[in-house]
Amino acid sequence: MYSKELEINFFGNESNKKRQLNKIEVLKKNINNFKIFLVIAGTNTSQIPGISAAGINPKSRRTTALADAEFLLKGASKDHKYKLPFLNAGVTPALISHVCSRLINIDPVIVPLGIGVKPYFNHLAVEDRDLGPSNCLTTGKSMLKERVINLYERGLAIGKSSKQPILISESVPGGTTTAQAVMEAFGLKVSNLVGSSLFKTPRELRRKVVQKGLLNANLKTDFNSFDVVASVGDPFQAFSMGLLIGARLANQPVILSGGSQMMAVILLALEFLGAKNKDDFIKDVFIATTGWLVKDNSLNNLLNLINEEYNINLLGLASPLNFKSSTYKELKDYEIGHVKEGVGAGGISILAFLNGFKNQEIVSLCQQNLEIMKGLGQISLEKDC
Repeated sequence: MYSKELEINFFGNESNKKRQLNKIEVLKKNINNFKIFLVIAGTNTSQIPGISAAGINPKSRRTTALADAEFLLKGASKDHKYKLPFLNAGVTPALISHVCSRLINIDPVIVPLGIGVKPYFNHLAVEDRDLGPSNCLTTGKSMLKERVINLYERGLAIGKSSKQPILISESVPGGTTTAQAVMEAFGLKVSNLVGSSLFKTPRELRRKVVQKGLLNANLKTDFNSFDVVASVGDPFQAFSMGLLIGARLANQPVILSGGSQMMAVILLALEFLGAKNKDDFIKDVFIATTGWLVKDNSLNNLLNLINEEYNINLLGLASPLNFKSSTYKELKDYEIGHVKEGVGAGGISILAFLNGFKNQEIVSLCQQNLEIMKGLGQISLEKDC
């Protein structure tokens, strides 16, 4: 489905024109009031060779999330501390999110989880940084359940106290793999539907990794959302599940800005809530992503699978942002299927479009920032990795 007026694509099989317009009105009404959270999280799942494009090798993926957060806040800067990881193609989607958050004048809140260092920039501390990244999901023991519950409760408290709508975004190298593991733990057959930052999704590798994790987790029949995240999830999922539920308890709209990782958060919340208040909960929840991620229909199919499984009417929105007019290879790469999404690029760019900014303005600013960051050596060269 397509909104001609705003050029926003809708996906999900319960989509109809009236519902689309109602959803857009909810967003427009709150347009300048969103609080943006970027949750950056570490999982040792990212250290599996070939599992993620968020950095050319396992070592570079350790600082990807920090570099993304720094760039989201500060943009191209000679004072940068973290180099953005060298990628085989494309450039971090933090570029898009930075440009669009500046246009709409919203300062994001960074939530570091399992990163292992204290960021020098402003951030929200919700757990002891010495806890470090979660274990690789293949162990079947990603985190202690106590840590999962603590992260959930912190997210819940922040969400419940929110006086404004929120947008949740993420930078979690290896996060699509933990998302797949979480969804498969609950019996959803999603191995062909979960996307990847890589041009060619490493489906066979991921299938083996997830299979090993679930085998080692040995989940019994009476497990819950906390058990699943503790077994094969990551810190982002535990915190964001709480943040989502808390914000909805406070009757605030929530944009989950991303792809399959946000679907996993929705699923965890739905499993946790059971049958109660499901329709009220989902009413003002939005999945928002980039147009590049919905090109092959797999995210649409994944959303519909969750809609059918839980008997809900969740609607997806895809940003009209495109780089067809750009002459920069790093931006053109998005058009042929590299990178696709991350750091809230889809949701934050939708807010920019709803604010009246045009595609060419965003493209132009992305090009300017790209030019400056390259000039400042803000992107790692292959030899640095």
